[in-house]
Amino acid sequence: MAFKIDVQNLNLFYGEKQALFNVSLGLPASQTTALIGPSGCGKSSFLRCLNRMNDVVPNLHLEGKVLLDGKDIYDPSVDVVDLRSHVGMVFQKPNPFPRSIYENVAYGPRIHRLFKDKSALDQIVEKSLTRAGLWDEVKDRLQQAATRLSGGQQQRLCIARAIAVNPKVILMDEPCSALDPIATAKIEELIDELREKFTLVIVTHNLQQAARISQKTAFFHSGYLVEAGETGELFTTPKDERTQGYITGRYG
Repeated sequence: MAFKIDVQNLNLFYGEKQALFNVSLGLPASQTTALIGPSGCGKSSFLRCLNRMNDVVPNLHLEGKVLLDGKDIYDPSVDVVDLRSHVGMVFQKPNPFPRSIYENVAYGPRIHRLFKDKSALDQIVEKSLTRAGLWDEVKDRLQQAATRLSGGQQQRLCIARAIAVNPKVILMDEPCSALDPIATAKIEELIDELREKFTLVIVTHNLQQAARISQKTAFFHSGYLVEAGETGELFTTPKDERTQGYITGRYG
């Protein structure tokens, strides 16, 4: 199987403290991989290694390789701004820019100069909002402030903003934890649609959600990748008793 992202022997240190221990994990193209495990187990730290969001953390040290389409993203020749156009990020809490709905989605294409003229930009905005399942709800108020949208709409806007630059991979860090069940169901439906075009990696505390939306699941514990595999198999016949204990609710 071809991996869109291939992580090899990753060790991550915050100063003296080691957060990840020798993690190797392949993330298949056009699939959703869920990262699960107790709080503080390293899954969000791992996620942030995949687009170098950890670069801004002081005293951070990383060993190992993170390959995107076979190229190491930590190679000195890699432009981090360019990298993040290929590996987008959606955060736990919706974080729209304090601008209009239109300008939120247009921001990335403007920065990366992905269009020839205004009508081409209009098309990118419409296509991205349509993909995010938001176009019909906002098409008559694109110039309104994005902050006036509901929480669920704001999160879908953030997804539209991420996909407007046509990334290869979309990372999501607990994208539904701040949302109500109806908004969560819409985001889950959207994730299922997006994986046809993108590779998705999602951190979630919600095991039912991981089972619903992912094709592959990786279980982290105390900075170690305990096991990873097909979601159905990992949930029904885990190989490690720590995975079994977490899935059955004995700890976590």
